[in-house]
Parts: sequence; C-alpha cells; structure tokens
Amino acid sequence: MHTHFLAAEGTTSTSRTLTIVLFLIFVAITLAITIWASRQTRTATDFYAGGRQFSGWQNGMAIGGDYMSAASFLGIAGLIALYGYDGFLYSIGFLVAWLVALLLVAEFLRNSGRYTMADVLAFRMRQRPVRTAASVSTIVVSIFYLIAQMVGAGALVSLLLGIKGDDTFLGLTAGAAKVWTIILVGALMIVYVVVGGMKGTTYVQITKAFMLMIGAFLMTVLVLAHYKFNLSSLLGDAAAQSGKGSAFLEPGLRYGVEKASSLDTFYSKMDLLSLGIALVLGTAGLPHILTRFYTVPTARVARKSVLWAIGIIGVFYLMTLALGFGAAALVGGKAITAQDKAGNTAAPQLAQELGHRYLGGDTGGSIFLAVIAAVAFATILAVVAGLTLASSSSVAHDFYANVIRRGNAAERDEVKVARISALVIGAVAIALSIFAQSLNVAFLVALAFAVAASANLPAIIYSLFWRRFNTSGALWSIYGGLIVSVVLVFFSPVVSGAETAMFPAHDWHWFPLSNPGIISIPVGFLCGWIGARISKEDDTAKYAELEVRSLTGFGAH
Repeated sequence: MHTHFLAAEGTTSTSRTLTIVLFLIFVAITLAITIWASRQTRTATDFYAGGRQFSGWQNGMAIGGDYMSAASFLGIAGLIALYGYDGFLYSIGFLVAWLVALLLVAEFLRNSGRYTMADVLAFRMRQRPVRTAASVSTIVVSIFYLIAQMVGAGALVSLLLGIKGDDTFLGLTAGAAKVWTIILVGALMIVYVVVGGMKGTTYVQITKAFMLMIGAFLMTVLVLAHYKFNLSSLLGDAAAQSGKGSAFLEPGLRYGVEKASSLDTFYSKMDLLSLGIALVLGTAGLPHILTRFYTVPTARVARKSVLWAIGIIGVFYLMTLALGFGAAALVGGKAITAQDKAGNTAAPQLAQELGHRYLGGDTGGSIFLAVIAAVAFATILAVVAGLTLASSSSVAHDFYANVIRRGNAAERDEVKVARISALVIGAVAIALSIFAQSLNVAFLVALAFAVAASANLPAIIYSLFWRRFNTSGALWSIYGGLIVSVVLVFFSPVVSGAETAMFPAHDWHWFPLSNPGIISIPVGFLCGWIGARISKEDDTAKYAELEVRSLTGFGAH
C-alpha cells in the first residue's frame, strides 16, 4: 500500500492555509455576484425566476450546477471507491432520471406555471388546500436534500484541516469542527438567497458548474494517464487495493447481498430495486429542479436548457467512474474509511494523492487538495442556495400569498416572507444535519428522491395528463406519498438499529429496507387515484385549458 496518505496523517499547515485562502476567495467572489444580483432584483419575478432572462446554455449550466451536488461529487465517488459496481448504480440512476424529467415534465411545467410546482397543481383545482400541501411537501424534500449537502461540508472540512480522531484545530475536535462548518455553510446559503434571490443563485450555480467540470476533468485525465489510459489495469488495481478482490467489480457488495436467511437476501435485493425506482423517478419531483424551468423566457429555451444539462451531467457522471475507481486504486479503501466511514472524502483524498504524484511532494498534494476542496465547497454552497430558494419561494408564493392572503399579497411583502422563511428553513436544516453526520451523502440524497417521487410526482403527472384528477386527488397523493415515505424512513435502518444509523445506540426499526421508494411511490399514485375517484369534483373545461397551455405555451406567463 502507499505510504504517504497526508489525510490520514494530519494535513500539513500549508494545505490548511491554502485551502482556507482559496475557500475565502471563492466565498468573496460569490458574495460579490450575489450583491450585484441583488441590485437587479426588483420584482417578485426577479426574486423567484431571475426575471426569466436566462439563455438555454446558461440555464443548462445552472441546472447542472443544481443537480451535480455534493452527493454526486463526494458521495458517488465515495460509494464507487468503497463498493465498486454497486456504487456505480447511483451514477446510472441519477443520469437516467434526467430523461424522465425531460420527457414527462420540463416543457409542460414551463408552459403551465409561474414560479413554483404548486402553480401547475393549483391551476385546475381549489387553490388554498393544494398550495398548502405542495408547500409542505417542498419543504420536507428540500430539508432532506439540504441535510445531505451539509453533512458533505462537515466531512470535507475535517479532511482539509487534517482533523481526525483525537486531533484538534484551534482547540476544536473533529466533531466540533464539523458542527461549526455545518453552521457556517448554513449561514452562507441563507445570505445568498436572502440577498441575491434566483438571479444571484443562478450565477453562483453557473460559476460552480464550470469549476466542478474542470476539476473533475483534470482528475479524470490524471487518473487515466497514470494507467496509460488502460481501463482494465485501473479496474484491476482498484479491485486489488479495495481489499474486496474480484467481488469489487461484481454486483452484490452493497445490494442484493446473499445473506444467511433467504428473507434477508430478498430484502437486500428489494432495497436495490427500491433505490433504482426512487432515483429514476425522483428528479421529476424535485422542487429546486422544477423551479429552474421557470427562469427561461419560453418552453423552447426550457427544452434547450435541459439538453445542455443532459450533456453536462452525462459527461460528469461518466467522470465519477474514474474518480471512484481511481480513489479505490490510488488511495485504497482502508485510508478512505479511516478518514470518513461513509467514504464522503474519497474524491478529495484522490486529489491529494494525484497532487503528490504529479506536482511533487506534500506541497503538491496540498495544493491540489485545496483546489478540489474549494470546488467541492462551491458545489455545496450553490446547491444549498438553490434548495433554500425553492422552499422559501414555496412558503411565500404558495402559502403566504395564495393561502393566507388569498392572492392579495403585495409583491414586496411576498419577497419579504420568502427571505424570512429562508432563514427559518436554513436553521432547521442546520439543526438536523448535526445528527446525520454518519450517513453517506449520496445515500441521503436518494432518500430525498424517494420522498419527491412519492409525494410530488404522482400529483404532477395526474394533473398534467388525467382529465378526471381533482383537488381531493391532489391532496391524497401529496399527503399520502409524503406521510408514507417519511414514516417508512423513520422506522427503517437509516434512523435506528444499524451501526451507520442516525441513532446507532437505539433500535425502533421495523421496516427492513433503507429506501422506501418501492412502497411509497406506488402508494402515492394509488392515493391520488382513490382521492380523485371518491370526489365528485370535475372541471373538464379547466383541464382542457391546462392541456392547451401545457402543450403550446399559449397564455403562459
């Protein structure tokens, strides 16, 4: 095995200084963008939709920036580095999910709504109950997703500051440093949203997507160059250094594992299926991705931006293969888990190793680690800003303006409420993230996908394509899918009863699967169908109007 794992030994002070300086430079640049954008943000349309002025490639880059989260960069690379083939399933799931979003919802949503997902749902139904339900669901999904980003930030900082085990930095233990990082990231994201709105957030996401693509590309090329662009020797070395041998390159290390009892084996296989369904269907129900379709002037540009996003995201997920297997081969599974049990630091550790080899010595390792870590931070900040914006927009536009004020709220008041709710949602996410530090970030995001696919997707699909759908159907599908998915997660091994659970010392789990998708998504669709059938409400004229608008864009804002 290699002998110079700086991360495992405690990173040098050069690396610390460099990283902190680079990170501060990035924060300064993005804050400058945010302040500039705040001067352009005058109306509610500016705050929620960036004034609908973004071009196809700009919005495509921003969608990519929103989607390639800490889960993609840190979590998937870590899962591939630790579980090989089974980790790669996340890359495939996230990528295929985009096609579902493109075919099922992108254009229809852009044509039918104004600012939020609820605009489409409430178009042909009673406004107040539907908007309340959509608002609740948006906040729950966003908080799940926010927790993943913050946990990634905590893991990253303890690596950068070289803190692990009993080490300290400025008197802080590893645990305390992670907690303070989560608080800092939360505070920064609140600033981005409150000050810059959608315009500032979008420019931060474009900047970050550009940085992430360059960083990942550079690491991919260096890994492949090390193996003279021979993939089989890279995979062979990864399998050898992973400590799992040839099993590393075959299915069954994490999912579908053959267990002692046939029932446990069945559960393990079902977990894989459940994860796949949640990943593929979840994107089309993610509030922060759906709001991105409103930031462009026309449906045609929305289509173009999704094509740009697919190109950017597709290339990126291919590169996660090189990052994950490269980390397994050059860093080794033991060193990765020694730094972070869930594998969230595999990509930065690989950067450190590559810097050590190509830039010479510890300083080279420190420089490359600092650059990649700053990119990972940029990723986290951009995504949390997008999520916070989606949920605070929903609270202000759906709940405050249309439920409490019954559509009579002044634009200025609405934006003010959005800013206050960004503060509250940020604070809740910070508090919950402090408890979830033992979980892998890609895995946490898969839970957010499951909740989005269970609560939001059935209502969106029915609303756009089923003439008989009505208010009671929308409420049943949103609340039914949401309650079932959250309850199943709470009683699953994710929260208690397993070494890697949020509360490992306790055990109240009775649901055997880690991902609830296989149960909760069909339940969401079934609830929507039952709810619509038991209600007499039927507005065919309104459906016809929505159909024309969603297909042609006629009458859209």
